[in-house]
Amino acid sequence: MGEPRFSRRTVFVALGLVVATAVGVATYVSSTAEAPRRQIATADRLHTKPAVKPTIRFERVYSSARRREVTLAFYLPTGVNPRGLPMSILLHGLRGNARNAPFGGIADVLAAAVAKGSVPAFGFVAVDGGDNYWHENTPGDDPMGMLLDEIPRWLKDRGYGEPFAVTGVSMGGFGGLLYARRRVERGDPVAAAAIVSPGLLTSWPEMAKRRAFKNEAEWRELDPLRRPQATGPTALGVWVGDRDKFIEGTRRFLRDVRPEVATVRPGGHDDALYRSVTPDVIRFLAKYAKRAV
Repeated sequence: MGEPRFSRRTVFVALGLVVATAVGVATYVSSTAEAPRRQIATADRLHTKPAVKPTIRFERVYSSARRREVTLAFYLPTGVNPRGLPMSILLHGLRGNARNAPFGGIADVLAAAVAKGSVPAFGFVAVDGGDNYWHENTPGDDPMGMLLDEIPRWLKDRGYGEPFAVTGVSMGGFGGLLYARRRVERGDPVAAAAIVSPGLLTSWPEMAKRRAFKNEAEWRELDPLRRPQATGPTALGVWVGDRDKFIEGTRRFLRDVRPEVATVRPGGHDDALYRSVTPDVIRFLAKYAKRAV
């Protein structure tokens, strides 16, 4: 038999089938090779380690100083033994409470820093304080008495360490300075006070709008601006935005007191400013938490 003979049409059709088959195989190989990569990428996203979060505990307790039940809140670094843990009192601002006291993500910043090992472990304790700038404006409702006399007992009963510091924002900044003053007056100064955007006003008409003081004389007697040295040996850290509504009073306080840390940053009286300073606040407190252990 002779060699088979193919027409030109037959040859072209055969070549087309070969090319199509080769392309199909290549496409299949490419698809099966890329699929595992997509699966791996998805798996990586699913197994990404989440950000470290604080351990948060709430409970209701009766405050004799305030003559009511209040929320007691603990913001702790996760994975740390709370027994004897140094604690900073955390004071909320006007119209705040124990549940929203952590400003600028401060509890998260603390938890992450402790997990990283960049600061020694400590925690925050917050409590409902009302809207009267942390003093007894209404007879029988004494938030400062609660801070001084009841919080140490509540901490001890739960196995925590004593308050080594106070941290406050806005109205809580005013209250933090008043708390530090009261501790000095008792002969037991707190080690450190971290004060952010403190509610320091220079005008009684402006302060009177807050209805937090019986009269101008009471405000003047309690106003940290009029007692610049009242915090004694307590280490002070103060942070404020240059557009904060309390900037005038805070600048005056910084000038008169010259605290260990005095930071004026671009920003206002808001969460953006708070978030920009909380890492510095944690580092400042950590120095004194280490000494408290």
